[in-house]
Amino acid sequence: MFVIFGILLFLLIILGPGWWVKHVLDKYSVPYERLPGTGGELAQHLIDRFQLPVTLEAIPEGDHYDPQDKVVRLSHRFYHDRSLSAVAVAAHEVGHALQDAREEPLLKWRSRLAVFAAQAEKVGVMGYLITPFIGSIFHSPHVTVFLLLFALSNMLLGVIVHCVTLPVEWDASFNKALPILEQGEYLSPQELKVVKSLLRAAALTYVSGALTSLLNVWRWIAILRR
Repeated sequence: MFVIFGILLFLLIILGPGWWVKHVLDKYSVPYERLPGTGGELAQHLIDRFQLPVTLEAIPEGDHYDPQDKVVRLSHRFYHDRSLSAVAVAAHEVGHALQDAREEPLLKWRSRLAVFAAQAEKVGVMGYLITPFIGSIFHSPHVTVFLLLFALSNMLLGVIVHCVTLPVEWDASFNKALPILEQGEYLSPQELKVVKSLLRAAALTYVSGALTSLLNVWRWIAILRR
């Protein structure tokens, strides 16, 4: 009984935020004719308003800001939609462009760590895969333990990236996007409440990502202890 409860709790923590975000985004993705423009038009307006040295692109999926190419990328769904979800996503991604233009250190650290951690995680996984073979060749438990610890340290970088990512995302949403929409009177108070709930739901995905990375590291530590 406790095992089943633990599995259900694990699935809720890991998968729940993603399901919730999809539900909330879908709920407020319906056409909302009161809005003066689409998500893409809002993003371009904010880019022009703040004179940001970035461009705007529509892509099939995966809304994000690319600090390397200086591009705000919105999925076709939110680029062309005239909905509250499109407004929230567009304003959030422009918030990242603002962070970059203002050279805020957390975004810089996140960008550098993300690239490094992605490569390190691949090395870490490879380390786990080859450890049994190396151990059988050298017949030394010290070599095996060293390789496992090396691989584990690389995977810990993923946890660090998520820990840095969460305040970056929170700042883009609640210190950039939401105040811009509120002070510019783009939305009514009731509409702002909806956008706030959308941004809060999105933040949960990064909490979930951090927990997933942490649980993965914990799983390998448990294997190492055996």
